[in-house]
Parts: sequence; structure tokens; C-alpha cells
Amino acid sequence: MASACKDNNPMLRDGVTGDWIGTFLGHKGAVWSSRLSTDGTLAATGSADFTARVWDPQTGECLHVLNHNHIVKTVAFPIQNKPQFLATGGVEKKLRIFDLSHGSVGPSLGDGEPRIPSSNLQGMEVGVGVHTAPIKSVVWNVDYNILTTAAEDKTIRWWDLRAQRMIYSFTTDRDIMSCELSTNQAGDNGGVVLSAATGSTCYFFDACRPGELMKSVKFDYEVASVAINPVAGRFVTGGHKDFWLRVYDYETERELDIQKGHHGPVWTMAFAPDGKVLATGSEDGTVKLWKHCQGPHGLWP
Repeated sequence: MASACKDNNPMLRDGVTGDWIGTFLGHKGAVWSSRLSTDGTLAATGSADFTARVWDPQTGECLHVLNHNHIVKTVAFPIQNKPQFLATGGVEKKLRIFDLSHGSVGPSLGDGEPRIPSSNLQGMEVGVGVHTAPIKSVVWNVDYNILTTAAEDKTIRWWDLRAQRMIYSFTTDRDIMSCELSTNQAGDNGGVVLSAATGSTCYFFDACRPGELMKSVKFDYEVASVAINPVAGRFVTGGHKDFWLRVYDYETERELDIQKGHHGPVWTMAFAPDGKVLATGSEDGTVKLWKHCQGPHGLWP
């Protein structure tokens, strides 16, 4: 599990126990986004220091420094093993795709010293001039050719990388707080959901059919984030003002549980690939793990 933080130090942790594994050192500004590739061979981070960085999670080495003209708010790998591309978005209002295979990592400076990361990669911009506001989230869909962006102009857009153009857009009436895919596993071609939290409404889209809204659910409280486990038929919301997690049945929309523990808005959340653990990240400076299965699991009895 990779985490981002405003203290400039993204971390790698055990996804079941939460134990600290290591810290990725090098950013000089708040880190707004962090991602692991599907197979765990690469990690990526986006920062207020105007860079995205690609890391080796085994050694902690920085492999690529991807320079931008403004704050990088989001990074995304395609859902595949040993990915060769990274998508980025941020305050410069540009969706960029970087080909990591073109950047060569330099030699080590000496015994035990890290290798010199590549820093000359130029990202290809997709949809030049279309985004009119900073991009908050980039999601690489199950279909490798489709990317989704969520921007501060309250619009979710789907992009066809083959044609390098937008193929669908959906505009909300409130600011988009989060936008996430329900899987990061290659081969999940059915039942995959793209979920978005905006104001007091959550939207659920069919991730295999760009722009197809399956359901929207309204609440009487402000939602900061949402995650769905399609296999279990449940989704969870993170509170913006009350800081609670609420668990719902997807079909009936009935509230099943309330989980308390955070002391700030819950900005992000994601289920583990097996759906047994939910990870949440909050303005209170903590990442918390919550068991979402029956019986013993990890450190839970």
C-alpha cells in the first residue's frame, strides 16, 4: 500500500497490517497522489514540487523524475503488469501520458549509492485545451485505451487514447471530491465500477462502458470520498464534516454500519484487491485499515 502526505514523504506499507516498509525520499513539496502498479513493480507519486516521480518499491530508488509546469495532483498506471506508461494531471490543466520505456536510468554514483533517475521524458498531452480547470483525478480504465479524468470544473471526461480525443463527459452540480475505479487487477472485465463523490451525491458508472451511469445516491451529509466493492455489493462513504465512514448495501442503499475513528475529512479510500480490507486516508494525518470480512484476517481476530 502506498500513501501520500503533505510532509513530502510518501510511504510504502503492508496492506494487511499497516506496518511501515519504507519512505520514498526526494520530493520537495506536498505529495498529493501515490499509486502502485498492478504487480507492485513500480510506484508513482505526484507532488506540489511540480514533478511526478516513478519509484522502485523494492529498493526505494527514484527511477524517473517527470517535470511539469505546475502542481501534480494525480498519477495513474495502466492496469497491467510491468506498465510502461504513466498518466498525470494537475493544476496545469493538462492530461499527460509519459512513455517510461524511453527514459534511461543513469548509473550509480558509487558503492551503495542510488542510480541517477532519468529526467528528460516529455509527456504527450491528450485533449489539448479541453480542460479548463485543474485535474483532480486520473483513472486508467479496464480497457487500456480509455482514460477518465475528473476536474475542478465539475466535469468527468472519458478519453480514447487511440483517437486522442474526449468521447464522453458528465457534469455534476457540485465539486468532484473523489473519482476511483473498483479494481486495479488485470482481467477484471465484468462488474467493474467507477465511483465519484460530489457534494452530497455519489455516482456509479459502468467502467466497461464509458459514460454509462448505473446509479446515483443522494445523502443528507457532505461526502468527501467513496469506494465500492461490487463483489460484496457494498459501498462506503467518507465524511467531509463528520469524518465518519458509512457502509451501504449497493442495491437497497440501506445503511449497514457506521465506523468512527478519523478526526478530519476522509479524502480517499480504497478496498484491497480481495475486498477484505478498506484503507482510508484523512486530513488528520493518518491512514487507517478497516476489516470488511467475516472471521479472522491479518491482525484482526
